[in-house]
Amino acid sequence: MIPPGFIQELLVRTDIVDVVGRHVQLKKAGINHKGLCPFHGEKSPSFIVSPSRQTYHCFGCGAHGNAVGFLMEHAGLSFPDAVRELAQQVGLTVPEDDSSPAERERAAAQKQRQATLTDVLARACDHYRKELRANPRAVDYLKRRGLTGEIAARFGLGYAPDGWRSLASAFPRYDDPLLEESGLVIAKPSEDGNEADTKRYDRFRDRIMFPIRSVQGEVIGFGGRVIDQGEPKYLNSPETPVFSKGRELYGLYEGRSAIRQRGYVLVVEGSMDVVALAQSGFGNAVATLGTACTAEHVQKLFRFTDSVVFSFDGDAAGRRAAGRALEASLPHAGDTRTVRFLFLPPEHDPDSYVRELGAEAFEQCVAQAVPLSRQLVEAAKADVDTATAEGRARFVVQARPLWSALPDGMLKRQLLGQIASVAALPVEELAAAWQTQAQGPGAPARRTPPRGAPTAPRRHMPRQPEDRALWALLLESGWWAQLSAEDHESLCALEGWHGEAFRLIDRLAADEGNLPWAALRERLASEEWAPHALRLVDAEDPAIEPSIDDLRASIVQLRRGIGQHDIMRILGRR
Repeated sequence: MIPPGFIQELLVRTDIVDVVGRHVQLKKAGINHKGLCPFHGEKSPSFIVSPSRQTYHCFGCGAHGNAVGFLMEHAGLSFPDAVRELAQQVGLTVPEDDSSPAERERAAAQKQRQATLTDVLARACDHYRKELRANPRAVDYLKRRGLTGEIAARFGLGYAPDGWRSLASAFPRYDDPLLEESGLVIAKPSEDGNEADTKRYDRFRDRIMFPIRSVQGEVIGFGGRVIDQGEPKYLNSPETPVFSKGRELYGLYEGRSAIRQRGYVLVVEGSMDVVALAQSGFGNAVATLGTACTAEHVQKLFRFTDSVVFSFDGDAAGRRAAGRALEASLPHAGDTRTVRFLFLPPEHDPDSYVRELGAEAFEQCVAQAVPLSRQLVEAAKADVDTATAEGRARFVVQARPLWSALPDGMLKRQLLGQIASVAALPVEELAAAWQTQAQGPGAPARRTPPRGAPTAPRRHMPRQPEDRALWALLLESGWWAQLSAEDHESLCALEGWHGEAFRLIDRLAADEGNLPWAALRERLASEEWAPHALRLVDAEDPAIEPSIDDLRASIVQLRRGIGQHDIMRILGRR
């Protein structure tokens, strides 16, 4: 666990303008910076970065947060990885307060080992790219698939020659254990166990090579596709310390921007489909890597978009794959996320469909994709005759585990009604049979509204003087030092949570000095009254900055109110 105090220190040292500016072109706009939102497509900039608050906010889609949150949302990093990334940028070492020295040493060794493996894989990638340029047959194959040199370079495509030891020319030692550990070379020990007699050869031979990148852009594995006839059609790297098929998706690194611009991600079945679709203008496609879609895949996708479309062949194998994708998606579906299923004619894959019928026809197919709710009902109907009582009873049995996997919310409630309708049962009776209530708890609140959804209306400024004063000091805690001792006494003497908040600001000013809002927000997390303070700040327009004059005026107004309250109390009217 990363100590909260370290997060606070990290946010104090971080310049969010610098962090966001590496990914978004920002221009100065008054005291803030402005640019096109990286989380949804827009033509006019509505994305604001505030240096004083150390936060970002988009007026178009509602996305907001601090520097850690930006890296999590934009780069798809986990919270620990985002913290480590920021810490590295500002020269801090992330403490691991619940791990022993031995565990930290092992973690550091593992990180170094992973870095070494990605270096080896990156070197192999460069080798395969050079081989592609030198092989007319491989280049001709890509041209016949409609790919240009530009798209091949964007995805880093290469070629593994038809030889047993091609990589020997790329590495000083072909018997380097790292080549085997990274999955590039296969080693078969001799029968007598003599290391000198171990047979080594390249895993990938005579294949178009697709480098698989992590969301940070590091090469972590490869997919190889045969050029002519051969089996297997696709060959992927084995599981290694840096590559896991159940977690990684081909094309996610390259497609992040297009996913946000189009508003959805398209999951297809092969690496070539991803590249070919990008060539046709659909840069938002990704592919699983020789395995069925997993819950980890879906969870990773939802870091980049609120809408996932799975594309499958319309044959029996495609239906089975859709069933597995449905099961993986259910725990992560909800009221603000959409999952849809696209079934193409058996004679087409996405690439061939676009090339034969055009991009507009494919867009129409995507628009008509089957929503998760209907797919769930259809999956429960499989091999069932709902015209009979026996069939409906079986339908209910098959629907229950699927429905139960959904998170609580309005989608789950509505699906209960749909299932009850197909089963010809009153919804209350079905709910009772499943030992649940027809009116379950609502969906958990999201940190940000769904992309593209209108944001809630905002007030221009808190109305009560104690609210205005606290709002100003939360955003500009350095102003506490500019107030008089009488002001400090008046604010800290307030009753209720306002007084507790001002007393905390007083302590922090003495102990830690000026804290930007992003760091102060982390510090408030442990306080019981924190939700009140967070609502106070989050309810206001981020474009409006507090002023020291308004703060002083609020304190004067507050003091007058306190004096009037004392007079009324003395007169016995309070």
